[in-house]
Amino acid sequence: MTVSMTKGQRISLEKPGGELRMVRMGLGWDAVRKKGFFGSRAQEIDLDASCVLFADGRIADVVYFGKLVSDDGSVRHTGDNLTGDGDGDDESVIVDLARLPVHVTSLVFTVSSFNGQTFNEVENAFCRLVNEDDGSELARYQLTGGGAHTAMVMARLYRHGQAWKMNAIGEPCHGRTFQDMLPTIAGLA
Repeated sequence: MTVSMTKGQRISLEKPGGELRMVRMGLGWDAVRKKGFFGSRAQEIDLDASCVLFADGRIADVVYFGKLVSDDGSVRHTGDNLTGDGDGDDESVIVDLARLPVHVTSLVFTVSSFNGQTFNEVENAFCRLVNEDDGSELARYQLTGGGAHTAMVMARLYRHGQAWKMNAIGEPCHGRTFQDMLPTIAGLA
């Protein structure tokens, strides 16, 4: 059963009858259709998903369109979508929680507009957490409204004892890549 999350909400990812082993953070979006003299037309929006891994508040690794796999192989980006076309997840980051080094305490998922387009040009943006073992959607965070920002810290997975929790963040910021967003990301890790 999917939990529909709101900004700031935290949920436990403990699952009855077993341990959560592998998850996928899927990010999706559509471009706002532009109205013109001959009707509306689709535009292309190049949003990029990134995952920043933290160990005790410091960056341990990062996965994004320029580095598709973490150094230890536990986090993998499925590839860059340059347009936002299609239904469902436009970009995904798969995390093997069982292989994730024990010193990694949280993972922060971001999305940024590489071409500098603002979220006023984006609609239907969401992030969702999927159990890769059975394909079930665990949680979904739907973004509402646009904004003049070019990036957003979407969500955070973090260790809580032996279990994992998810925090829907939805913090707007500015930047073309995760590097531009680091001051905001570090404050939320």
